[in-house]
Amino acid sequence: MYESSSRPNSSHLNNDLYSTTRPVPADTDAPHPHLDNRPLRQQPRQSSQHPSPHLHPQYDTDDDEYIPPVDSRPSDQSRPSSQFLPPPQQPTPQQYSPQMQPQYIDDDGTPSPEADDFFQSDQPPYKPAAPGPPRSITNQSVRAHSPTPGPILDHSHLRPGKQAALLSHERTLELYRANAKKTQDPDLQFEFAVFMVDASKTLPIPELTPANVMDVEKAVDKREDLIKEATSLLKRNADRGHMPSQYFLADCYANGIGTHKSRQDFDRAFPLFILAAKHGHPDAAYRAGTCCENGWGCRRESAKAVQFYRKAGASSHPGALYRLGIAELNGELGLSKRPKEGVKWLKRSAEHATAEFPHALHELALLHERGIHNVVFVDYEYSAELLAQAAELGYAPSAYRLGECYEYGKMGCPQDPALSIHYYVRHARAVPHTI
Repeated sequence: MYESSSRPNSSHLNNDLYSTTRPVPADTDAPHPHLDNRPLRQQPRQSSQHPSPHLHPQYDTDDDEYIPPVDSRPSDQSRPSSQFLPPPQQPTPQQYSPQMQPQYIDDDGTPSPEADDFFQSDQPPYKPAAPGPPRSITNQSVRAHSPTPGPILDHSHLRPGKQAALLSHERTLELYRANAKKTQDPDLQFEFAVFMVDASKTLPIPELTPANVMDVEKAVDKREDLIKEATSLLKRNADRGHMPSQYFLADCYANGIGTHKSRQDFDRAFPLFILAAKHGHPDAAYRAGTCCENGWGCRRESAKAVQFYRKAGASSHPGALYRLGIAELNGELGLSKRPKEGVKWLKRSAEHATAEFPHALHELALLHERGIHNVVFVDYEYSAELLAQAAELGYAPSAYRLGECYEYGKMGCPQDPALSIHYYVRHARAVPHTI
């Protein structure tokens, strides 16, 4: 008979037989005995629309007491927060999308030799996902740090702010002069000459006093030098047949620029107007017509004046069309009185009216106010509309006429003090001496 002390203990036998069962860990901070501290290897992504159920760690969800291991690696060796592979991105310019490669982290916390450089970047620490259903990987993305672009243009030589300043007339003239000397292009030389003429008009001249006589003389001499250089350049281009230079030089002579004692010199301007008109310049043809009509630099010849006016009118010059219309209405310049033809010329001029030539609008408005038998019918509303168009272009008589209409209620216009004052002010601004 065996003693009870030597009998095998069934509890030890049961423990030996069932040693493969999972014991309940006494210390809750201890890791799972069948899991090491290394993160699981990421599985390749099979489909972006239907992720595989094997992409998440295969934990036993029935184990309620399982606690995932804590990542003890330093933050500089951490991996991305997402444990799943992000969807592939198409590389675009200025953005580089590295290909993520799965890797193991050794027990000592150092990456394996085949580690990718991507995991060495500054990314948030790795945290294992809690047990549960797999998360979708379609909403996760990883973007690499793009390099900082450098400056496209180096503007270090500029001085913005309070130190910024425009080029002076002298410096701009030097640049223009250097470019004009390098080329034989007549258009560039013409622009340089026009700039010099404009600069001479705006060149400041100090007020003459007994103390600054020399300064005033120097400023006047500088202006004359600019005009002399500009006119000589225009003459050279005009002799070569450059049409804009011919007209601009003639206009300078007609306005006393580059002439003796700044007097108008139509004797030199009229031949240049003729040359430019023959080359097809509409303004030159109109100015040649006015010279022939008034005898400026030539004899008075109405027939030639009409010829030049018609030549300019063929190019829809509003001034020439207006002069022909008035001549047909009143029988001037040797033309017979034909109101119907005159109204046609005026209508064409009104269609091409400008701030320099708004006269046809005003004349047509007066004709529709009083009417012409069998030619123009009375239309107050249309007349007021034409006056408003001329006033908008800055024609003083039209603005004054509209002021009267709104003040006294004429031509079907209501009495409106505000509008009346508005057009009176326009007239005063257009004619400063009336203020």
